[in-house]
Amino acid sequence: MFTLRFDMRAPQAGAPAADLYAAAIDMCSWAETRGAVIAVLSEHHATEDGHLPVPHILASAIAARTKQLAILLAAVPITFWDPVRLAEEISVLDIISRGRVSYAFGIGHRAEEYEHFGVEKHERGKLADESLALLLGLLTGEPVDHGGRRIHVTPAPATAGGPYMLVAGGSKAAARRAAKFGLGFISQTDSPDLKEFYEAKCRAHGREPGVIQFPVPGAPTTVFVADDKRAAWDELGPYLLHDAVTAASYRHGDDSVASISRADTVTELRGAQGPYRIFTVDEAAAYIRAGKPLPLLPLCGGVPPEVAWPYLERAVMAAERA
Repeated sequence: MFTLRFDMRAPQAGAPAADLYAAAIDMCSWAETRGAVIAVLSEHHATEDGHLPVPHILASAIAARTKQLAILLAAVPITFWDPVRLAEEISVLDIISRGRVSYAFGIGHRAEEYEHFGVEKHERGKLADESLALLLGLLTGEPVDHGGRRIHVTPAPATAGGPYMLVAGGSKAAARRAAKFGLGFISQTDSPDLKEFYEAKCRAHGREPGVIQFPVPGAPTTVFVADDKRAAWDELGPYLLHDAVTAASYRHGDDSVASISRADTVTELRGAQGPYRIFTVDEAAAYIRAGKPLPLLPLCGGVPPEVAWPYLERAVMAAERA
């Protein structure tokens, strides 16, 4: 049992983007009957290493090559999308995937992305609420009157009312937004207070809390499975470090996010026993037996596909052994 995540970073020191995208699709197709439970696609814009900006397109390709694999787009910064166009893309992707694609909506946190889209960052909360309200209405398949115009998104999604949706974030504002719209909540931070706040806000709106997901303290978020951990760190270390340093640079000193590492060297990254880990097959099997899916990022930091495949195959071996 394992999860797959693809950010599609393609730094100059890594594999070409075309090879990485082809491999991501192949990996999902291969892994869906071998223990993979979900493929998670993230979204960022205007990055130096070409982080995936349009997860809907990659999700469509993965959906066309798979039959049962769940796909989660997390997080989609709703502040950067026109809600009408987004509703159309969600509807068509829901049809293509037969309802296997779900969404976690955020608001984005990089100033560069707000500049990229010409959106005022200080208005992001208000914009997110307005866009989400309109999006949910449009996904019902019924015409919507908005701002003096009639909007009708067709075709309607295959899933009545639209696919499964959540709100992602690490603040009370995000939890409040999820509760307001009756959506589940994915937190980036381990905060019991935030969980209680979300549940209280849901009940204040007359609803039971939706699905919630909070990070487990000390749990890894990027795992590779190797026969020889030392050799694996030598081979994978530069790619993992690129991912760690780049992801940390997006947060500007915010250490509350569970997946962030502040390591500056491969040695520090390895020694920290933090988000980035390399397990043996036996260690990975034990992890799965404990009821925890292995969080795999097979192409982390632009790992060449020919390097990545053996690690994915060993993860499958661990899943079978568990």
